[in-house]
Amino acid sequence: MHLVAIGGSDAGISTALRARELDPSVDVTVVVADAYPNFSICGIPYYFSREVQPWQSLAHRTHADLEATGMNLRLDTLATSINVDGRTLTVRDAAGTESTIAYDELMVGTGASPSTAGIAGLDQLGPDDGVHLLHSMGDTFALERYLDEHQPETAIIVGAGYVGLEMAEALTVRGLHVTQLQRGPEVLSTLDPELGSLVREELTRHGVDVLTGTRVEAVTRDAGRLTVTGIRDGDTFSRSADLVLVVVGVRPNTSLLTAAGAATGAGGAVVVDEHMRTGLPNVWAAGDGVVTHHRLLGVTYLPLGTTSHKQGRVAGENAIGGNARFAGSLGTQVVKVFDVVAARTGLRDHEAAAADYAPHSYTAIADDHKRYYPGATPISIRITGDTRDGRLLGAQLVGTRGAEISKRVDTYATALHHGMTVAGMSDLDLSYTPPLGSPWDAVQMATQAWERDARSMTAAI
Repeated sequence: MHLVAIGGSDAGISTALRARELDPSVDVTVVVADAYPNFSICGIPYYFSREVQPWQSLAHRTHADLEATGMNLRLDTLATSINVDGRTLTVRDAAGTESTIAYDELMVGTGASPSTAGIAGLDQLGPDDGVHLLHSMGDTFALERYLDEHQPETAIIVGAGYVGLEMAEALTVRGLHVTQLQRGPEVLSTLDPELGSLVREELTRHGVDVLTGTRVEAVTRDAGRLTVTGIRDGDTFSRSADLVLVVVGVRPNTSLLTAAGAATGAGGAVVVDEHMRTGLPNVWAAGDGVVTHHRLLGVTYLPLGTTSHKQGRVAGENAIGGNARFAGSLGTQVVKVFDVVAARTGLRDHEAAAADYAPHSYTAIADDHKRYYPGATPISIRITGDTRDGRLLGAQLVGTRGAEISKRVDTYATALHHGMTVAGMSDLDLSYTPPLGSPWDAVQMATQAWERDARSMTAAI
């Protein structure tokens, strides 16, 4: 059997590794558009902050490590078309030469591309002009080269999601004065504004100029100076800088599959079932280019690296005859911004309401460990639960880096995965010692606060 996987990132590599793990006799070829297979795109901001050096350290596995598993890597090779009936894949190498690869099973993990959100000028300006996107190692090298050659003093970051916030920290550490523009009312729109404001305060404390309620319409360049224009709170807005970084989300890369006859669904992504089947014979798909099966929302589009790894693993197993199923995502995410960590899992109030739950949300503040032990810090925890059956629906957390925010959100994610109630959180047997926790952990104190508030709300009706 010959399995061909397209894509050298999370989904493609996970597919290849799983197939070779389960059946070392399977011939596996991985088609990679660039020369950097299995590099951590999530790690790029930490390369710019110089916490991760050299850039080769961003590789999850080296080229040699991957080939040692028995997979065949075709680097700098672009997949251009799929012949479903003939089971062939047409590719083009770096020299422009086209060839075909015969396959028995094909997995497409073409991922997503950076969105430009319709901002005028981005089709004419690029890295040489000081205007950058950040989604690949090529983007990374281009930005690093511009920083080295031009020594910019000021930067504008358009977007205040995870990558935007991480890059605000990285460029600040590099000595640039950063202005961060966010369209919504608060940074990190995946959190409720009351928690997002805590992240904004941390950015401001470190010198980042955060401007929310700002819709960017155009980027222009004049006399070597870049200017971002748009609308802020209803008024005309303009700000200039030496460098502009646009990080406003991604759009799924679907053209290869749609040209072969695959359907698209939520978010414009390719439709797959829980087994990662596309509906095309012998063609599987996974990663940021496909829809996400969410445990609480059903089918949506939520591109995440952790999801891509799991989907690729499922696709790799099933492509060689297995019957694995993607168990679904909860959208669990975490980000570090200077000394603050923010995380979420599951649904926020408005998301739950739109999905026909009966949500109630409440924010509690609990210390990360017993207050009498020095160094205790508060964690803001917002719980969302269903008032009809008490089911836990989601959690959002913001606290200091040392408060184990990521592991605490993982506790909620585990509870959500197993359909626990808010009240059931108090039954969990969690560890305790005064320097690290409390007899009732912060995750339990927050759910107990939600219960009290929900009861009082019901009693008032």
